Amino acid sequence: MEIEIYADLVCPWCYIGKHRLEQALASYDGEVTVRYRPFQLDPSPVAEPLPLVTAMAAKFGGPERARQMFDHVTAVAAGDGLRLDFDRAVIANTFDAHRLVAYATDHGRAGEMVEALYRAHFTQGVDLGSREALAAVAGGIGLDAADARRFLDSDERTADVTADLATARELGITGVPMFVLAGKYAVSGAQEAQTLLAALAEVEQREAAAT
Repeated sequence: MEIEIYADLVCPWCYIGKHRLEQALASYDGEVTVRYRPFQLDPSPVAEPLPLVTAMAAKFGGPERARQMFDHVTAVAAGDGLRLDFDRAVIANTFDAHRLVAYATDHGRAGEMVEALYRAHFTQGVDLGSREALAAVAGGIGLDAADARRFLDSDERTADVTADLATARELGITGVPMFVLAGKYAVSGAQEAQTLLAALAEVEQREAAAT
């Protein structure tokens, strides 16, 4: 079964959803292929890497409201064994980061790259809009940092990421994470691992019945 994960790399619920899917797959005995598909919560250009706390306070009605949101998702993530440090995170346009995932996919390292990018954003304060920083993340998982930088400075996979973003819009995806199972069954949100496991089993049964 193919599982497509539409997600953004600065989305905390996507980070949580990825780990919950991995927990579900650890208990699933079927064969799966996971493909990471890009989505941008905000495709606007980012002139400078402002602190996320500052940007979200302006967007959601003040620092107190933003802090409440951060505290909630931080607690949920902690329950899943993940650490989120919003005080270090900075805003970024993630288009090049999604291209880097495509680069890692070509080298058989997509899952590791996605994990490293989430960790870089949410715990290390790395600017995912910086090509220099992205190349360093690639080097951190054992890929060639210089070649990754060459790739980022080219237009390679730009058309592919653009097309995938357009597909997400055509599918009507407005929130992430979105899991698409077997190309036609959608599961929205960072569902619990048991919920995802049940969805996998149901899709497997449906697909078997259809053949």
